[in-house]
Amino acid sequence: MKFVIKKDDLYNGIKIVERATSMKALQPVLLNILIETIDKSTIKLVATDLDFTVIANVDAQVEEEGKITLPSKTLNEIVSKLGDKLITFEMVNGETSVHITCQNSKFDIIGISASEFPPEFTNVEVSEENGFEISVRPFVKAVKQAGFAAASYETSNLLSGIVCDISGNVLEIASTDGNRLARVREAIDNKDNKASQLIIPSKTLNEFIKMSSFIDEETIKIYTEKSKIILKSENTTTISRLLEGQFPKYNQLIPQESPKEALVNVSQMTAALERVAIMVNEKTSIVKLEFSENNLKLSADTPDSGKSEENLDIDYSGEELAIAFNYKYVLEALKNIDSDIVKIGLNTSLSATMFRPNSEEDFVCLIMPVQIR
Repeated sequence: MKFVIKKDDLYNGIKIVERATSMKALQPVLLNILIETIDKSTIKLVATDLDFTVIANVDAQVEEEGKITLPSKTLNEIVSKLGDKLITFEMVNGETSVHITCQNSKFDIIGISASEFPPEFTNVEVSEENGFEISVRPFVKAVKQAGFAAASYETSNLLSGIVCDISGNVLEIASTDGNRLARVREAIDNKDNKASQLIIPSKTLNEFIKMSSFIDEETIKIYTEKSKIILKSENTTTISRLLEGQFPKYNQLIPQESPKEALVNVSQMTAALERVAIMVNEKTSIVKLEFSENNLKLSADTPDSGKSEENLDIDYSGEELAIAFNYKYVLEALKNIDSDIVKIGLNTSLSATMFRPNSEEDFVCLIMPVQIR
């Protein structure tokens, strides 16, 4: 194998696929990136942890074909520190070490034979009948806005997934961990006019968001094959398992309206919450919110450390109400609201509270309060 490649092209390719290398690999080859020549002008980079796989095609001048796997961490460190000149990769047939040269720099990396890399992840067969095209920007925006509420544990539990529901020209993304729920609807150009509901592991979509900055195209294709989802652009392919089961009927949980409503400046409330939270009990993270005539008092109290409070001018004319939340949930909701003003829908001190933008955007975050003692 021998090829010559631009530093930026290779580095971007590595950054795309390295996210899929296994952190706790039972097989040492899963710590590596597969490098394979495709034709005279392209190489392929592949990484997988068996649940999540990323493939990137990268431009290169291929002189001799071949394939090898190299340690992801070492390869990344070497390429990142090389100068902005052409890099030459050369492997003598039958060997498992690769010679890398760039101007006066030379490295020899010992790899693992490509024959040990799981073959089912290197080539992806898709059926056009099972795919549809979607615009990248609204998809990424919707996942960022409504994917944060998914449960964080690494299990097959459905709550660790993000629902992606496509119907007509509407994309609905939702997630919940049982304590909070986020949902957003975005208008999309569904060129194939296909309907689909998928439960995708949150890790998959969060990694895709990070990769999306390397995708130049305006659209991607989404395919489903048995229990897998495949996100495909011209030069990148992301493959993940799908979660199977009945996701909670979250739209039934979202109230159509609230008896009490407050309008609050998002940046002012975010800053006040961050200041007050300095004094929260680290085990509970509870901040108390007290709504009264055009005023919101935020307070935190830790017996061993002290207390904090801050008042904000707001637009509120309902009856007085005291309610408490895990402040981290409220902060995340505020940071995902694309509006200067948040509309807070209240009922009782133990009812789920709605946070939504005071704009045309169809986003809502529902947060369960904690009992005030």
